[in-house]
Amino acid sequence: MHNEFVGTRAPRAAAFVCFKAAETGGEFLIADGRAMFRDLSPELVEKLYNRQIRYSVMELPFFGWIDNLPEIAQGPVQGLVKGLASAAINAKVDFSVDLRWGEGGYDNIKMLQARAPSQPPIVRHPVTGEPTWFCNVHSHSSKLRKDRESKYGAERFEDGASQINKSDMFFGDDGDITDDDLKEMDDVTYKNVQFVKMTEGDVVLLDNYKCMHGRNVFDGTRKHGVAWFEGWEGEEEMKVAPGSVP
Repeated sequence: MHNEFVGTRAPRAAAFVCFKAAETGGEFLIADGRAMFRDLSPELVEKLYNRQIRYSVMELPFFGWIDNLPEIAQGPVQGLVKGLASAAINAKVDFSVDLRWGEGGYDNIKMLQARAPSQPPIVRHPVTGEPTWFCNVHSHSSKLRKDRESKYGAERFEDGASQINKSDMFFGDDGDITDDDLKEMDDVTYKNVQFVKMTEGDVVLLDNYKCMHGRNVFDGTRKHGVAWFEGWEGEEEMKVAPGSVP
């Protein structure tokens, strides 16, 4: 489950269309971010809001060869590689990316992990002003992803190009989020998930700030499309009365 955004940019709304439903499963999933905000414990909300969150948006698992260099050369080579990779990535995106050395993949090979800037997990709706959960922990957390794989089957990214898309989530100060905190966020997400069984020609319109989306696991072939847009007519009528937002 996730909201759609890249760096600090997020579309207001979306239209999801079904061209072909899966033979089994594959339901479109939605969850109300306002309900998520209300259902999380105040202690966790305060912790997350004060420390903020930070995503690891990709891994570059191509640098095991550095370990085979003479020890005296490894440090300078790592610095050169990190500098070149940082310049190349930051030239392609409109937000600052911080690269960190680590080990990952199924063979713990040396890799560079790219982390996006820290951001709040809760925002106010741009029209109504309501506080809403706007956080992709459910889709980005490595721990939660592995938990789902243990239940539904592993989605193994075994060749280098595929591993680039692996993600994770941390506190904004780069601290690790505890398993208990991740479990609470996961539990509250599933509590609020609604399953929408779409058939050919069905369209679901959603507010990207109010509503997370995702899909259920499936067997067979599933073909869906999406169009993103900036709001709709009559949005001003959605505004709440002054003083009614906590």
